[in-house]
Amino acid sequence: MRIATWNINGVKARIDTLLQWLRLAEPDVVCLQEIKSVDEGFPASDIEALGYNVAVHGQKGFNGVAILSKHPLDDVRRGLPGDPDDLQARYIEAVVSLPESVVRVGGLYLPNGNPIGTDKFTYKLAWLARLEAHAKDLLTLEEPLVLCGDYNIIPEPADAKTPAAWVDDALYQPQSRAAWRRLLALGFTDAVRACDAGAGVYSFWDYQAGAWQKDNGIRIDHLLLSPRAADRLVAAGVDRAPRGWDKPSDHTPVWIELDV
Repeated sequence: MRIATWNINGVKARIDTLLQWLRLAEPDVVCLQEIKSVDEGFPASDIEALGYNVAVHGQKGFNGVAILSKHPLDDVRRGLPGDPDDLQARYIEAVVSLPESVVRVGGLYLPNGNPIGTDKFTYKLAWLARLEAHAKDLLTLEEPLVLCGDYNIIPEPADAKTPAAWVDDALYQPQSRAAWRRLLALGFTDAVRACDAGAGVYSFWDYQAGAWQKDNGIRIDHLLLSPRAADRLVAAGVDRAPRGWDKPSDHTPVWIELDV
């Protein structure tokens, strides 16, 4: 079973790119972030024509997340628990029902947090605290669980081509990285790093300054696996190809394969 995450950076602007990749990669489940579309504007019919079920948690012009699955989606939940006043569409969760098992998938678009010293960074850290609390609750279900998406966190120096360029950015702040480590300490496995501990593994290249051409990237799109999911991990990687296509997202898909 192949599960992927992709910050599509506007699903309507990049629907042709998305459909092309779905046909080529044939993932079983895809979590999309930054769809920038309300639910009723999401191009579900084009995706459903390829055999996917679709669940959307959208927002006009900003944010927005979705889950696409070739298998039935049950227990769909929209929004991260912990703050009923938070209206930003950044989290969606569902149970992917397989013939003999289930996998719970949470798709997230974590706040960017810039600039540091503003309410945006405070919101990021509060959102991370809510994610940690919810992850703890989900682990008690003892299901294979995948929490994937654009975390907007560079975990380690090896996850950036030029770490020094990010020291004043919210993505690389000690508080952000400490929150990441707390998630790992709950028992989650960073799937990509479990399969590839080397440098040069990136998922995002800025549109500016020829970052893609220079491979000046960062790794901020992650799939965290609960112990029951990690036990089933077969492979993980980054599909760099879509970043080089016409009118690309600045992110590219990251994927895992689970033996379920």
